Amino acid sequence: MKWSEISIHTTQEAVEPISNILHEAGASGVVIEDPFELTKEREQVFGEIYQLNPDDYPEEGVVVKAYLPVNSFLSETVEEIKEAINGLLLFGIDIGHNKISLIEVNEEEWATAWKKYYHPVKISERFTIVPTWEDYEPVSTDELIIELDPGMAFGTGTHPTTVLCIQALERTVQTGDSVIDVGTGSGVLSIAAAMLGAKEIKALDLDSVAVESALENVKLNKVEDIVSVSQNNLLNNIEGPVDVVVANILAEIILLFTEDANKILKKGGLFITSGIITAKKEEVKEGLLAAGFAIEETVVMEDWVAFIARKN
Repeated sequence: MKWSEISIHTTQEAVEPISNILHEAGASGVVIEDPFELTKEREQVFGEIYQLNPDDYPEEGVVVKAYLPVNSFLSETVEEIKEAINGLLLFGIDIGHNKISLIEVNEEEWATAWKKYYHPVKISERFTIVPTWEDYEPVSTDELIIELDPGMAFGTGTHPTTVLCIQALERTVQTGDSVIDVGTGSGVLSIAAAMLGAKEIKALDLDSVAVESALENVKLNKVEDIVSVSQNNLLNNIEGPVDVVVANILAEIILLFTEDANKILKKGGLFITSGIITAKKEEVKEGLLAAGFAIEETVVMEDWVAFIARKN
């Protein structure tokens, strides 16, 4: 089978929304080529270091790649992708060069591309993200292994915003907690919450492809008895009260449901948010305070911010 590799030269800020656009267009996953990976300082505690080839990365900006089947609708799909990316400007998102290119690849090359970029990564004190095809032995008795397949997942679970949310969940989720994961994507945050002892988790996403992806990953990690996945627009028609609401989603979207999050949380409940570029930090903080939250913790990783906010 023939596949078309679409490459978008953009910015770090635009990686998450462009990845979502590509998924909605039918891509099963994305490859992110960020030259920052070549030079960034890594914590000694977390992460697996693999030899990276500078030739695979742009000199500036970020390249996001995805693979679409070559069919009679390909040209229309590419035009829809271009239009959707240009639409990000309306949200104040910098899309950079926005140079889009296409090349045709064989299915074998497509499969190889995933494995080239994806390896086990320790992302917190207890969690390690492992691709399904890798053999991995835990290095400690309390290590928690989340298996993901980027062929069906919304990302690899190792993006800074995901890492920030999982680390926040690790510090805050208590045994028996009830959790709602808004914009679940791959379901990785819900899986993490289940492994930390939450008794009931609702994983919500408006995108039907994300719902299917999350369902597969929930089953893969054997937490389907705890995590229920459903299609839903943010917190519309969702009832509480719950102990934790977590959302790794665009800052502009977070601001749309801060009041709903407050209403659905128990007194003293936590709202964990990320997906926030540094430039949007104060805007989201003000929105959380206005909705009745107290900011307990602000964490920054690279150009991304996460808040842990408590309902007053």
